[in-house]
Amino acid sequence: MSIIFLLLSVSICVAIVFFVAFIVSVKRGQYDDTYTPAVRMLFEDELVQEASETSATTIKDSTNE
Repeated sequence: MSIIFLLLSVSICVAIVFFVAFIVSVKRGQYDDTYTPAVRMLFEDELVQEASETSATTIKDSTNE
């Protein structure tokens, strides 16, 4: 029975260590996206065009009703 308490306490300690490591890495910017902002301008026209086509289709659908 004592081995269960030992394993439980060790697993909780390991989980806390990983959680603290995750929080530290997030605060230091490890998961910041540095690639997408650089290429966003290349695809911005396609997004604007898709949005205008979608709004034009929505306007046509609403006038047909």
